[in-house]
Amino acid sequence: MEQSLVLTFDVGTQSARCLLVNESGDFEDKEQQKYKVPYLSKQPGWAEQTPDFYFNIIAEMSKKVIERNADKLDRITAVCLTCIRDTVLCLDKDKRPLRDIILWLDEREADEDGRIPAAKRALFSLVGMGESVDMIYRASTGNWIMQNEPEIWAKTDKYVMLPSYLNYLLTGELKDSVANMIGHVPFDYKNRRWMKPGALTRCVCNVPSEKLCELVPSGEVIGKITKDASEKTGIPMGLPLIATGSDKGCETIGMSVVKSNRAAISFGTTSTLQMAVKKYFEPQPYMPAYPAVPNDMFNPEFEVYRGFWMISWFIEQFAAKDKVDAAEEGVCIERYLDDKIKDIEAGSGGLILQPFWTPGITNPNASGAIIGFSDFHTRYHLYRAIIEGICLELYHGLVKMQKRSSVTVDELYAGGGGSSSPVVCQIAADVFGLPVHRIQTHEASAVGCAMVAFISQGVYGSYEDAIEHMVHKKDVFIPNEENHRTYMKIYGKAYSHLASRLKPIEKYLHHFQTGGH
Repeated sequence: MEQSLVLTFDVGTQSARCLLVNESGDFEDKEQQKYKVPYLSKQPGWAEQTPDFYFNIIAEMSKKVIERNADKLDRITAVCLTCIRDTVLCLDKDKRPLRDIILWLDEREADEDGRIPAAKRALFSLVGMGESVDMIYRASTGNWIMQNEPEIWAKTDKYVMLPSYLNYLLTGELKDSVANMIGHVPFDYKNRRWMKPGALTRCVCNVPSEKLCELVPSGEVIGKITKDASEKTGIPMGLPLIATGSDKGCETIGMSVVKSNRAAISFGTTSTLQMAVKKYFEPQPYMPAYPAVPNDMFNPEFEVYRGFWMISWFIEQFAAKDKVDAAEEGVCIERYLDDKIKDIEAGSGGLILQPFWTPGITNPNASGAIIGFSDFHTRYHLYRAIIEGICLELYHGLVKMQKRSSVTVDELYAGGGGSSSPVVCQIAADVFGLPVHRIQTHEASAVGCAMVAFISQGVYGSYEDAIEHMVHKKDVFIPNEENHRTYMKIYGKAYSHLASRLKPIEKYLHHFQTGGH
């Protein structure tokens, strides 16, 4: 008997994919489209996209996959979707977009306009939350729209995440998964629901309750593919669309991380380290653990905001000649650079990089830093130092999360585009001193997303059961103990002190980055 299939969409920052995933976790077909223009910048630091950009790409890819697999349509039992996080739309009462989508990459900031009551602001400052609360408030897209586009906000009937809107276009139902609510919205992460109106921190991202959409647990049916959506996408009308979760959350389960001794590293545009735990804890002070795709779990996460984006930055700024040489050799630029750095010793000859090209919530004035340059360093040392800096920062995050939770991680699973590099995976193993596993594909988000649908439909009885059948370890990178000792010396004597030592300098320099003096 042939295996059933799930039509799976993975909508990312740089590209989107449409895949037919079978019960074994294999892809029977795949269509990928890289965006010619990932986002529009009407002003410096802005990142927007036209309202139906992502749906149109989904429709285009879907039609191609459906057409190529006309003989398999009776095997497709469900549709599922996973998306980038913290990417929002304003919809009117007819569910039509009122303005362009604002992406998670957008850097505009709201003003501190007194919406946080003075008593609460004093309390936040007293417990050490003041700086973080201010940055979260400023980073909230909803707050910016309220202040700068009041006419849009007045017409906004629903303020939704990107997957909520895509769900609506496919099914006519404006619902979303609890596991997609990761962003600057009034969400109670611990209790997996919208915040109550009187909640202490509701004032930080105070979108009125009536403007928020209905939430459902992952695994529930959002709705069925409508006639209109079927005509636009080629997807058979009436197929169920299953609620799943964010791209990072689906990637974590797609790499088999549903046990507390495992952690998932995503070497993507944003690089993250996620754990999967039953008991809620904050990975950093006043920072929530996110709702995991399994409805009884949480994903504490540590993030390097501009993670493997820095690889693209390096290639664009420093590797013009290398791109030409790579093309002449018939290899991609990343593999060409891997070959250049694989024999550079651990520690890049004393070159250390702090990967804060964009600051995080807990240290809003942080910036990137590179120290240790000498006359023998080359651009390849810098390239390796970027990878090492990202790994050292993620290791720093794991150390802190283990202390806060008393959970010990002894296995790592790598995903995201950067995990396709054996050199990157080996550096990660050497930094963490732990084995780094790769599964059969770097498209782990799609595997995890489809997994939810198969469990929902009763093909598998649990995530453990689904993982056993759908996730297959491809290889494992064992730490080089000598390199690990080197990295631990660098971490203990140098890297772990960088952020605190540089903080006052960065705070001063921040004025120049924002046009001050």
